[in-house]
Amino acid sequence: MDVMPQQDPESRRPPEPSPQDPHDPYAMPAEGATAVPPPPPTLRTTLRRAAFGAVAAGVLLAGALVAVPDGDRDAPKEPGPVERAEAAATAGSPASLSDLTALIGDRQKWVESHPDDAPSWATLGSAYVEWGRRSADAAYYGRAEEALKRSLDARPGERGNGEAWVGMAALANARHDFLAAKRWGETVRKQDPKAWSVYPVLIDAYTGLGDRKAATAATEKFGELRKGVPALARTADLYRGQGWREDALATAREAADRATEPAEKAEALHRLGELAWERGEPEEAVAQFDAALRTDSGHHASLAGKARALVALERTDEALAAYQSAVTGLPRPEYVLELGELYESLELDGDARSQYEKLGGLLEQAKAAGVDESVTRARYESDHGDPAVAVELLRGQWKKQHRSAAVADALGWALHRAGKSEEGLEYAQQAVDTGVRNASYAYHLGVIEQQLAQYGPARRHLEEALRTNPAFSPLDAPKAREALETLGEPSPGGPGDTQPPPPPPPAPVPEPKRESEPEQRPERKQEPKLESPRPEAPAPAPSKTAPAPSKAAPSSPAAVEADASKSP
Repeated sequence: MDVMPQQDPESRRPPEPSPQDPHDPYAMPAEGATAVPPPPPTLRTTLRRAAFGAVAAGVLLAGALVAVPDGDRDAPKEPGPVERAEAAATAGSPASLSDLTALIGDRQKWVESHPDDAPSWATLGSAYVEWGRRSADAAYYGRAEEALKRSLDARPGERGNGEAWVGMAALANARHDFLAAKRWGETVRKQDPKAWSVYPVLIDAYTGLGDRKAATAATEKFGELRKGVPALARTADLYRGQGWREDALATAREAADRATEPAEKAEALHRLGELAWERGEPEEAVAQFDAALRTDSGHHASLAGKARALVALERTDEALAAYQSAVTGLPRPEYVLELGELYESLELDGDARSQYEKLGGLLEQAKAAGVDESVTRARYESDHGDPAVAVELLRGQWKKQHRSAAVADALGWALHRAGKSEEGLEYAQQAVDTGVRNASYAYHLGVIEQQLAQYGPARRHLEEALRTNPAFSPLDAPKAREALETLGEPSPGGPGDTQPPPPPPPAPVPEPKRESEPEQRPERKQEPKLESPRPEAPAPAPSKTAPAPSKAAPSSPAAVEADASKSP
């Protein structure tokens, strides 16, 4: 297995830029200064050496084919970590972190002596982006930007350096600047529509902007240009975002069955675990996350997913241990927030505060590195801080055209928590209307509807949340059950606000208590013939018009009796 679970975390980090010249941002480490051993000769080196002796190599090869029996041939040399990382990038698949580290070290050494090699700078920048994303270390995004700019300085994108533009798009996505990612990606697509490598970054950008139509088209085009596991994985994610559970599951299973490399296989198994969790099947989720961890023990995202599922199974001690390991190896803000909320649900307030303080530090680090974590911060502020701050942050996201289901849900909930439930209803409804099967979205919408006295829809959405995933949150799932108990059971005829208006009564209304007024009864028989809520002519007396209400607001028998008692 090509991962390094037993190494110290520092040994798995890509080599740091050389501090020899503090004024040169592109300074590279001296020979042997990287954190990994020198890699085997790269394909570039192999081709360069072969150029000096092609004829001799051909003769030697021919002689070997004649003289060496088949059974005695040496097996082909196994590719080294750099070659494996390059092969993964060529296939559009993730490389293992150890191979990615080797690739970074190799490119750092190469560009040190070849500063005008634009493709190598682009490869180095893209590798930095991938490392920063998968290690949750936003500091590498700055290095990625410098390398990609160096590549574009050596060869502008208009002159064929599309890979540097793709790297800039990937960097913008990693920083949650989806509009910039869209611009970079569409520039590449306009220049070369068949460049398959641009479509994954376009899919991420369109998804972040909430443009489902464009994301669907980009996913379909990617599948046409790049068959195999990467296309299957993207298609499964598309189905998942549209709420097509069966299609998402079938496609994700095919991707997992066809994946061969450890990093690619772990990603596919992690996706199956996420789908199981969203279906409310924690046992299946744990099994899939465990399989991913057996494939790649450094896949900390699966460790966080497993912790989430263990909470649902009430295996709290195991869940806490898994969460703590996950946030240590992969300190993503959302994982730290989840752990803090788990502590809060267990009434471990001191531990919860510690996690929330850690979350604040991570958010500040992300901001300093140019990463927009407004959605995660807003979720914290809505439930544990100042909802008005959350509203301000999310309105800013909406203005930047970040209109995904996640942003719509967060904004709707923040408005509700800030006392603006009527305005929040629109955004919460928009999140649910995307079709995504997210129990938290349904819960938020149900609570807002309950606040606005829309009891029928509120009951329906709260039930949907618990039916989708009964343990979707250690804090909110119990609140959803309490809210349902408060609403009680619907009336035998169904909730009043979900039923159509009753038709006009075919029979006379109950007689009033005063039986000395027979003249009222013929007029009541005329009520079904009224076509307008207003009479065509003024009524001669209140007692004769009171029994004929508008269709929109039929009077109760008690009201009829009260009006009849006032007649002369």
